[in-house]
Amino acid sequence: MNSTPEAENQPTTPTTTEKPPSYVKLAMRNMVRKKGISLTHFFLTTTGLLGFLVGISYLTR
Repeated sequence: MNSTPEAENQPTTPTTTEKPPSYVKLAMRNMVRKKGISLTHFFLTTTGLLGFLVGISYLTR
C-alpha cells in the first residue's frame, strides 16, 4: 500500500453545487442597496465626461 496515514486523516470539504454569484449580479445588488450614492456617481461621471468631450471639441476646432 502506498497511501500514507496523513492522507487518510485529511478532512474532506463538502462540495456545493451552487455557483458563487457573478460580478454583475453583485454589482446590481449593491446598486439597489445604495441608490442615492450610485445615482450621484452616475450623474457626476456623465457630466464630467460630457464636459471633457465638449472641452476637447472646443479646443480642437
